[in-house]
Amino acid sequence: MDEKPRSGCPINLALEVIGDRWSLLVLRDLLLNGKSRYQEFLSSREKISTNILADRLTRLEEKGVISKRDDPENGRQYLYAPTKRGLDLLPVLVELARWSCNYDPNVDKTLPNVKQLKTNKKKFIRKIMSRFEEA
Repeated sequence: MDEKPRSGCPINLALEVIGDRWSLLVLRDLLLNGKSRYQEFLSSREKISTNILADRLTRLEEKGVISKRDDPENGRQYLYAPTKRGLDLLPVLVELARWSCNYDPNVDKTLPNVKQLKTNKKKFIRKIMSRFEEA
């Protein structure tokens, strides 16, 4: 059962679903980096722990942001995919990334996504969305 939200503020409600760093990084890897398996998420540079990853995947699935299905290549694993609700967060992630690119000198400007999203934001979003439309 869902907990009662702290308030009806739309920003608060969004943060209650996706507002911690690990949830956003899981969504980044899913949407922007094409990861879909548990082990792929674990391999990210930020080194998420297994218990946190399991918790965030479960929470995002319960909130309807991602879906989980059996992996046809390995019956002991799952494939994760964004739902429509999850895909609708893509522009939010892109804007967070663009904000960091503008204000944080630590951004690795050699990353392919950084170059692409700075060049043409709308084209970048369309390209990412098309990957999930084909699936």
